[in-house]
Amino acid sequence: MSDKSLHSKVSRGVSRRGFIAGTGSILGAVALTVNVTPAHAEPATTTAAPGPIESGARVPVLVIGTGYGGSVAALRLAQAGVPVHMVEMGMAWDTPGSDGKIFANTTKPDYRSYWLRTRTKAPLSNFLGFPIDKDVPRYTGILDAEEMGGIIVYQGRGVGGGSLVNGGMAVTPKRQNFAAILPSVDAEEMYRTYYPRANAGLGVGLIDPAWFETVDCYQFARVGRKHAQRSGFPFVFVPDVYDWDYMKQEVAGTVPKSAVDGEILYGNNAGKKSLQQTYLAAARATGKVTISPLHRVTTVSPSDGGGYTVVMEQLSTSGDVLATKTVTAARVFFAAGSVGTSKLLVRLKATGALPNLNDEVGRGWGDNGNVMCGRANHMWDPTGKVQASIPCGGIDNWDAGGAFAEVAPLPTGIETYASFYLSITKNPNRARFSWNAAAGKVELDWQTAWKQPSIDMAKTIFDKINAKEGTIYRTDLFGTNKVWGDHLTYHPLGGAVLDKATDNYGRLHGHPGLYVIDGALIPGNTSVNPFVTITALAERNIEKIIATDL
Repeated sequence: MSDKSLHSKVSRGVSRRGFIAGTGSILGAVALTVNVTPAHAEPATTTAAPGPIESGARVPVLVIGTGYGGSVAALRLAQAGVPVHMVEMGMAWDTPGSDGKIFANTTKPDYRSYWLRTRTKAPLSNFLGFPIDKDVPRYTGILDAEEMGGIIVYQGRGVGGGSLVNGGMAVTPKRQNFAAILPSVDAEEMYRTYYPRANAGLGVGLIDPAWFETVDCYQFARVGRKHAQRSGFPFVFVPDVYDWDYMKQEVAGTVPKSAVDGEILYGNNAGKKSLQQTYLAAARATGKVTISPLHRVTTVSPSDGGGYTVVMEQLSTSGDVLATKTVTAARVFFAAGSVGTSKLLVRLKATGALPNLNDEVGRGWGDNGNVMCGRANHMWDPTGKVQASIPCGGIDNWDAGGAFAEVAPLPTGIETYASFYLSITKNPNRARFSWNAAAGKVELDWQTAWKQPSIDMAKTIFDKINAKEGTIYRTDLFGTNKVWGDHLTYHPLGGAVLDKATDNYGRLHGHPGLYVIDGALIPGNTSVNPFVTITALAERNIEKIIATDL
């Protein structure tokens, strides 16, 4: 059966029970791909968005969060005929600012850039010896730099979650590494069915290798490749969700510049295929998915009449609470990201709202081994004053040294002679979220010293390159005389680990009808950038849930 005939069958009014009874076999035979709208075009629907959810509403399914896992769940449930309401703490990001653009430029952060901060908190705190952070108005901006337990966790805030702010590197882990990532999951079915489905739904593509060789904006990556290969390390091209045809037009000057203008950290105005253009666009086009931005869930508890009572706050753009709402949902999917989901569940267990959650809730959190560094190159190795903000390749030393290093852009608009890297490492350290009753908040016990294994693993690459090239580490990017960016993560994972805090498909123990479907399920490391794995796992889990639970 084709996607078209499947959608047609749903629209003709097949009963929900009859449709769901056949969903397991249908989805097993057909990869339900998403029709990807070009990232610079309007989503393929003209239906006006309904207003936010009203207090007293009753919904079959409530999804908390609009990132990768939540977007997959919403789309597949809607395709199965189930109405879904999504609530998102961040904004919709569909209205241009006074400059005519929705998102701020990476080099010019403004009120749109940070989530309820009065000063920016850029991953690179210094440049050429000068601090770069600045005061900004308090606003529900797109990037949350959440400081906890000795680490800053960068998270996307808005409809589309992390897809709004990441570099779009869409990497499927090596098959031989999968057992260490999700030991309870059948690798064969993931690589046969769910990874391909996720890549299709996300609109993943690879840079044109011939174009890469000549275009100015990837000179930095070619220098990174040369240095890696001269030291004996493999350089690999990495897929991405950027519209590469659009980037070619940016370089040619025929369309507004986006990646070539350095847009990434605070959103991308044109070529990037975020969830707004892929899974969420397809979900909305079903007519069965509605989204309430600027709504923050505070409580989930069993309802006397069945299902769950969910309390949420509607926020203003300055972070003030405009209203408190109570709704009832037959089923609730936690998809607020690793940190958001874990913190909420830990609080709900500790305060008695969901007392039957098990003691695994809050455990197994990791940073995907993230650590950053820069290298100062010789004058004969310029990296280019124009650098595309979308990374396209990396250095693979995972098997020998425990590190994979993304050759990252440093889009400053000037020649820096610097190579910049984000490494993902086999760091074994795992943290736990716990409830501090005295302070009335959830805390994370991560320690900055736990980053040392990541530094040691990254050094297996960069010490060797520096020795071969006669170069040194940059010491001006993360403070004064500081080589390693060991204070942050872009890739939070874990906290409600699959087959521990949940069963093997994300059902929370002790409370039927509650599910986790985001990065909280993955225990701390994916060996590569994690969002394709989060998406593929969500595809696997929601297929099972639709086939058996509804």
